[in-house]
Amino acid sequence: MSRKSPAVQGTAELPIVHRRHTLADGRESLFFTDRGGSPVESVRDARPLEGRSGNGEVRFDRLTGEWVAVAAHRQARTYLPPADQCPLCPTVPGRMSEIPAGDFDVVVFENRFPSLGPELGTLPEAGDPDQRALWGHPSPAFGRCEVVVFTPEHNSSFASLPYTRARTVVEAWAQRTEELSALPGIRHVFPFENRGQDIGVTLHHPHGQIYAYPYAAPHAARLAERSRRHLAENGRPLMGEVLRDESDAGDRMVLAGEHFSAYVPYAARWPLEVHLVPHRQVPDLAALNGAERDELASVYLDLLQRVDGLYETPTPYISAWHQTPVTEADRDAGWLHLQLTSPRRAKDKLKFLAGSEAAMGAFINDTTAELTAARLREAKP
Repeated sequence: MSRKSPAVQGTAELPIVHRRHTLADGRESLFFTDRGGSPVESVRDARPLEGRSGNGEVRFDRLTGEWVAVAAHRQARTYLPPADQCPLCPTVPGRMSEIPAGDFDVVVFENRFPSLGPELGTLPEAGDPDQRALWGHPSPAFGRCEVVVFTPEHNSSFASLPYTRARTVVEAWAQRTEELSALPGIRHVFPFENRGQDIGVTLHHPHGQIYAYPYAAPHAARLAERSRRHLAENGRPLMGEVLRDESDAGDRMVLAGEHFSAYVPYAARWPLEVHLVPHRQVPDLAALNGAERDELASVYLDLLQRVDGLYETPTPYISAWHQTPVTEADRDAGWLHLQLTSPRRAKDKLKFLAGSEAAMGAFINDTTAELTAARLREAKP
């Protein structure tokens, strides 16, 4: 029997609720329910699971000043199982999955094969001029890795979700961002989706992930440093200036709403790259208000449907939410935005990161931002 209630008038005014449950090995699982639905009040995970995996390590790279996570236990993780053995589909007789319920809307649970965690703690200070003390002494891979399952439908995608479900996912991202950011030792929370086997997904079921790092990830750290310096020198947020300049130029804009705009950045690195930016400066998804979250669900669906409208087959992509590190200075200077990228440069061609990109970080794009933006504008959802 479905949990769904009959259509409720004024469901937009109802809260999006969630319930916490525990999996057989002690991992946490949160069930988020669409507005107007009945919460999942009870689940029972009857799998004979052994103890939790995890407990990897992080090593400090003295040449770059960056941390590298080492998670050898992930070699044993599930890899492209057939649909009838998918661990992200609902549990049914004959198939016990990571979701011990026959009916659900959106589920977030701790990854069974985490790159970080499950331990929490604080890493040694990497800013010491004599960083030799960090060499040869790995630290525990503190943090949290979670999986976000968007739908029980295996052969679906985020772009095909109804608005109500997309809005539930937005709420789950915001709730998890707020809660994970408050955990001891967490410095940066990163929600993302890898879509498509060409990107490297190991499960085809529509899902995303959230990493809660014990350090600011390298790209986030560089962006935060530039944002702090720009604010100190100019008195204005860097992303705010970029959004204004892209809006004024116009030829790289893809769509604009009351609270969000999307554009192909002037110096796009990938053959398909779009930034989705809130008009108001906020550090992360948790800081969005209700009206902004409502519109985000709509414009994000619009954007993904345009991406899928470019070709006859689904486009692989990485959808990355750039949230500020949790320090006060970074939150004051930073500005939330989504970066959606794809290596697909033609109907039957992919861009691979070879020598210049992979070794030097110097990107060479195969098309112009203006041409990509025009194609996305024409690809009506």
